[in-house]
Amino acid sequence: MEEVRVFPLTCAVQNYAWGKAGLDSEVAKLVVGGDPLAVIEEKPYAELWMGAHPKGDAQIKDNRITQTTLGQWIAHYPACLGSKVKDAFQGQLPFLFKVLSVNTALSIQAHPNKDLAARLHAQFPEHYPDTNHKPEMAIALTRFQGLCGFRPVEEILAFLQRVPEFHALGGNEAAEELQRAVGDNARTSQALKKCFTRMMSCEKKVFVDELNELVKRVTEEGAAGKDTSGSNGDLLLRLHSQYPGDIGCFSIYFLNYVVLEPGQAMFLGANEPHAYLYGDCIECMACSDNTVRAGLTRKYIDVGTLCEMLNYSPAPASSKIFPCVQDPSDPCVTLYDPPVPDFTVIKIQVPASVKDYTVAPVDSASILLVIEGDAMATAPAAHSDITMRRGTVLFVSANESLSLHISSPSGMVLFRACSLL
Repeated sequence: MEEVRVFPLTCAVQNYAWGKAGLDSEVAKLVVGGDPLAVIEEKPYAELWMGAHPKGDAQIKDNRITQTTLGQWIAHYPACLGSKVKDAFQGQLPFLFKVLSVNTALSIQAHPNKDLAARLHAQFPEHYPDTNHKPEMAIALTRFQGLCGFRPVEEILAFLQRVPEFHALGGNEAAEELQRAVGDNARTSQALKKCFTRMMSCEKKVFVDELNELVKRVTEEGAAGKDTSGSNGDLLLRLHSQYPGDIGCFSIYFLNYVVLEPGQAMFLGANEPHAYLYGDCIECMACSDNTVRAGLTRKYIDVGTLCEMLNYSPAPASSKIFPCVQDPSDPCVTLYDPPVPDFTVIKIQVPASVKDYTVAPVDSASILLVIEGDAMATAPAAHSDITMRRGTVLFVSANESLSLHISSPSGMVLFRACSLL
């Protein structure tokens, strides 16, 4: 029998403590949507992993296929990746597709480029387990909050003036040097690095004392009805309640606070400081576990590496919104195409007026997730019809198309991850 090259997947759920609990989680809602018999408990449903990562390899839901996991299938039939992808990524699926449901903040972190990843892996393989880079794209499903990139210097200087506890950690010399560097990009980056590194390298007793003083002051000002926005008071108190005594609480004065509305995206390239704070998103990333952390975490922190590697180019929060592009040949398709070869994310939004829609073939294996809507899918490479509903995940081999016969009255929304070399 000819190979089945389009098939549904059962995907791994990660129950990390920072995830939203039970059916408050978009991950849990998608799981039960895809499998109505799934039992959802009151525990965190943090991530849905759609791919062939060894720590969460998707299970194949087609008993005509002898391999049980997607990773095994790709190893058996690497041509499914498409010839360019197979050759470029040594026969491996180059991306991991995810849904995240964030309730409490993830760490202040950045991901190394390939050169740094190789060096870190050689020196500290227990902390940096591979040699790959880890660019990421987050696309909001609900209103999504994060920190991303360094704020404009004028904003950082304003916080240094208004928040004496923050100023105390950076020190007069570093603050004055940052002030003098305004207008000179090279000097600004150097001064910003010095100021940030000084703060992140403070002795624990020093920053804990200053943080406690700041939290006390902001709490008292808020109770007295005063405006605490000049100290970023609401966000400070939220992060401190999640990570008391953590140096990462001060990072809000250096890093942009970015809010994505549904459909908006952030691209997190190498050396970009960031943290996810709250909300639900689609995420796509290169296959790697290399994360350099330095705050808002109980995991291993590597302050020296983080401070040395970061991109110290200040820019406004608005510049962190990644531009998506409408496909000129298909009004239903929006492309999120980052400047890396590992992945592209495609949003397919089929309006209620369209009842038959063809998911076009691409020269790459892809993973398709249904966010909204119901359809019956047919494909020559599936050899049988596939019922699609919210939470359905399909693996689609390279150069295979999919015909959707849509039954839901409000149309469909799908996201597709692939590698468009």
